Amino acid sequence: MSFTEQSNIVFNQAINDYHIKDHIDTPINNPYDRESIENRLYLKCWIDTVQWHLEDIIRDPHIDPLEALSLKRRIDRSNQDRTDLVEQIDSYFRQKYSDVQVLPDARINTESPAWAIDRLSILALKIYHMKEQAEREDASEEHREKCRQKLHVLLEQQVDLSTAIDQLLEDIEAGKKYMKVYRQMKMYNDPSTNPILYAKK
Repeated sequence: MSFTEQSNIVFNQAINDYHIKDHIDTPINNPYDRESIENRLYLKCWIDTVQWHLEDIIRDPHIDPLEALSLKRRIDRSNQDRTDLVEQIDSYFRQKYSDVQVLPDARINTESPAWAIDRLSILALKIYHMKEQAEREDASEEHREKCRQKLHVLLEQQVDLSTAIDQLLEDIEAGKKYMKVYRQMKMYNDPSTNPILYAKK
């Protein structure tokens, strides 16, 4: 089984587990060993799934402003958790391929494996919710057909992205490409680099 086949299975499991209760405050029950990559993949997709629904809620035009602010803060924290988790997944790959002999003509990729896997997790969510829309009984046939067409494109995109990620991992393993990971430096989260925050000191 390829890494992306494994990932998509875990992503779908997390998404389906969330939708049993379908509530943003549902406690996570990660079924995988804490030290396993599956644990990180499940947690990654769980965070993405909760945030997906937070983003839905905050777009309610009648939402109470104080509730919206609270949700915005929660989304900010979620984004930081997501970034931290992507970096953990990249650390897994760096460790896994640490003994690979990089070829003299090896090339670097535009993004690390984990940031591509981040997009794969979001894509699994898009597919789940587009399928939901394509099967909505209270929607018009025109709506369902449009969503079926979009679902077809998303499924094709999932195949292409999965293939590209697996090819990237194969190239890294063979020394044809090398990993170089830059930590995300989100200045607005840092009280020493966000002028709004350090001006209040």
